[in-house]
Amino acid sequence: MMIVRVESSTTTTLHRVGGGRYTWNPNVNFSDWANHERFYSGEWLYFGFDPTSHNVLEVNKSSYEQCIDTDFISNVTRGGRDVFQLLQPKPYYFICGKGYCDQGMKLAVNVLPQPSTTSNSITLISSSAFSFAAVSILALM
Repeated sequence: MMIVRVESSTTTTLHRVGGGRYTWNPNVNFSDWANHERFYSGEWLYFGFDPTSHNVLEVNKSSYEQCIDTDFISNVTRGGRDVFQLLQPKPYYFICGKGYCDQGMKLAVNVLPQPSTTSNSITLISSSAFSFAAVSILALM
């Protein structure tokens, strides 16, 4: 008798905010960029920027909409090459708190739950995905 066991393992996805290496700046349309991405819980955002000119603050929706940089949730800034993990499926809001939010330096992302896998289905994964499936065949005697 043979049993086939399918295990799914997901490596972490890193989203480069704005699509490039140093794109946390006023010349990027972050709403357009975010609308072309899919964000899942457990993934990471990478912010690349000049820390002498910019920073990254996680804020609530109201502060995001009004570009208010006080009473922020967290300061993501650590040196200009900063990462933030999207831990929960919910909306996240980020702004530049050095007066650039009004020039468009703000980002809203809607994080989805990780897609669930069922034991009754097999998902084909494209070569560009950051996931893989390992199939183990166990022989029972």
